[in-house]
Amino acid sequence: MQPSKLGEKYDKIAQWWHDRHEQSSYGVSQLERAIEYASGGTKALDVGCGAGGRFIRILQDHGFSVTGLDVSEEMIKLARRNHPEHTFLHQDICAWETEETFDFIVAWDSIFHLPLAMQKPVLSKLCRLLKKGGVLIYTFGNAEGEHTDQWLDDTFYYSSIGINENMRLLMDKGLSILHLELDQYPEKHVYTIATKPL
Repeated sequence: MQPSKLGEKYDKIAQWWHDRHEQSSYGVSQLERAIEYASGGTKALDVGCGAGGRFIRILQDHGFSVTGLDVSEEMIKLARRNHPEHTFLHQDICAWETEETFDFIVAWDSIFHLPLAMQKPVLSKLCRLLKKGGVLIYTFGNAEGEHTDQWLDDTFYYSSIGINENMRLLMDKGLSILHLELDQYPEKHVYTIATKPL
């Protein structure tokens, strides 16, 4: 599924998503674990930031200035309203390019929606955008391949290169793995934390 089509799907549920996740604790302990590894710096990137909310607040509380990306225009509108002090861009991470680098990058439940062929290029991009000493946290699926699921009366696409390929790519790009967990077992939901050594 092309990211633009995914954005349109999330446009339809943006307000519902915001209302459900604004005060949610989902992913909070994992994000806070990753922040504990951060040794400094003030620039964070949130890939698939949605409407903002809990993750942006936590990053802000730890002194980060956040750049958020999302393919949903409606989500970005909500994020800008909720957090006017940060920067939110209606962008596709597959195509987005920047000269900036970041001290902390989070991609929580976002890049697993990308086309399978874009998994390695996008993960490579995130590694490149991470400063030395920086921390990356992201989620992916344990099962290799691609599939669709029905959710909220719509069809959503998912893909993954699996645990071994994700870990191999991170290490090939010079990152060190700090944490790897199937945090919703028996669901095939994985999150990892990695750092780019100084």
